[in-house]
Amino acid sequence: MNMIRTAMLLAFMTALFMGVGFLIGGQSGMMIALLIAAGMNVFSYWNSDKLVLSAYHAKEVDARTAPEFYTMIRDLAANAGLPMPKVYIYDNPQPNAFATGRNPQNAAVAASTGLLQRLTHEEVAGVMAHELAHIQNRDTLTMTITATLAGAISMLGNFAFFFGGNRDNNNPLGFIGVLVAMIVAPLAAMLVQMAISRTREYSADRRGAEISGNPLWLASALAKIANAAHVIPNYEAERNPATAHMFIINPLSGERMDNLFSTHPNTENRIAALQQMAGEFRQATSTTGFGTDRPQRTARSVPNTGSNSGWGRGSDEPRKGPWS
Repeated sequence: MNMIRTAMLLAFMTALFMGVGFLIGGQSGMMIALLIAAGMNVFSYWNSDKLVLSAYHAKEVDARTAPEFYTMIRDLAANAGLPMPKVYIYDNPQPNAFATGRNPQNAAVAASTGLLQRLTHEEVAGVMAHELAHIQNRDTLTMTITATLAGAISMLGNFAFFFGGNRDNNNPLGFIGVLVAMIVAPLAAMLVQMAISRTREYSADRRGAEISGNPLWLASALAKIANAAHVIPNYEAERNPATAHMFIINPLSGERMDNLFSTHPNTENRIAALQQMAGEFRQATSTTGFGTDRPQRTARSVPNTGSNSGWGRGSDEPRKGPWS
C-alpha cells in the first residue's frame, strides 16, 4: 500500500512539474520538465534524505560525540525492533525533530539543539520514539521525496518570473501562463502538505508512545514544542517550506487549527489522544496486574543512558536535555 501511495504521489508531483514547464515554455518546456522530473524522481529516491539533512546543516553524531542521545536512540530502536538509524543533530533554537530515509535500513533521525536543551530526557525519548514510528511505518520515503520535488517545483516557478515573459519561449498562454506558474509555485508546498495524510501523525504518536513506554512523555513534549514554535523562528524551514510536513510540529508557525491546508493535526487533539491512551494503559495495568503483559513502562524501564542520566525514579527533578 505504501508503494502504491508513493507511486501515485510521484505521478502527481511529476504532472505538476510538467504543467509548470508547459506554462513557462509550452510543449518544449513540458518535455524538458518531464526529463528533469524523471531524473529527479530517481535521484530523490536515493538522495532526498541527504538533501534534507544538508538543508538543515545536520551533523551526524555517534556514541563518542553524543553518548547519551545516541544511546537513547539505540535503545528505542531496539524497543521498536528497528535497525539502528543514523543519528543527526542540527543547530537550531526551535525544539523540533524529523526522520528521513527511503526505508528502515537506510533511515536517519535528526533533533535540533533546541529540543535537547529545552526538553527533559523523557520528553526527548517520546519525540524520538515518534520519529522512529514514522520509520517503522515507512512514512519517511514519501515525506522526503515530496519535500525534494516540491522544492524543485517552487524553483521552477521562480524561473517563470525571469524567463516566462520571453516571446520566443513558445509559451501558449503568454504572460497569463507566467502568472499562473508563479502562483502555482508558492502553492507547491501547500499541495505537498495536503498530499501527506495528517492521520499518519496520530498513528506515529500512538506507535511512538508504545515504543517509549509512556504516552504522557510525548504529550508533554508536543505542548512544549508547539508553544515554542510560535515564538522561536526556524529560518531554514522558512527557506524550505516544502519540508514542514516532515517535522513533529509545523516549524513554520506551529499552527493550532485543523484545516484542509494544515501540515499537522491540531496539537491539542494529539495530546488528548495520548492522554486517552495513557488512561487505557493504566486501566490495562490495573486489570492485568503489575508485571503481567504490562503495556506501559515505568521510568526505570526506559532506555538506560547512564547512572546520572536523570531517567530513573530517584531524580528529584527531570534533567533537561542530554547536553546539560
